[in-house]
Amino acid sequence: MAVEIKKSTVAGTLSLTPLIDVVFLLLIFFLVTSEFEEQERRIDISLPTATSAVPMTSKPREIVIDINPAGTIYVGGQETSLDALQELLKNAVAANPISQTVVIRADRATAFQPVVSVMDACNRTGISDYSVTTTDGPDQ
Repeated sequence: MAVEIKKSTVAGTLSLTPLIDVVFLLLIFFLVTSEFEEQERRIDISLPTATSAVPMTSKPREIVIDINPAGTIYVGGQETSLDALQELLKNAVAANPISQTVVIRADRATAFQPVVSVMDACNRTGISDYSVTTTDGPDQ
């Protein structure tokens, strides 16, 4: 005795249009909510190399200070003097006294004095959690 199996007509009419709509909506959502580039990282600086460099993880309240080869200091893409930087750091410590961090990004051709001046401004304002960014490179 043969058993007859009826094929369902539901599988033949399955539409992929709603699925494609959902995928496009998710794609648009992630494109709109993601940060493409941070303002502090827009200045073209070639970082020095270090063999023990580790990837930098961004903390919520860190301040990024850029120093170009001429020794000019930038905060948030804007040129800043040492006095204005110290005032900015003082205000940042007042707003976040426990975990304020500073990342110093100096070009490898920069003289050491501007970097030391920025470190000194950090120390004078009570910021002890500061670091100098490097890139991974060969031993020299």
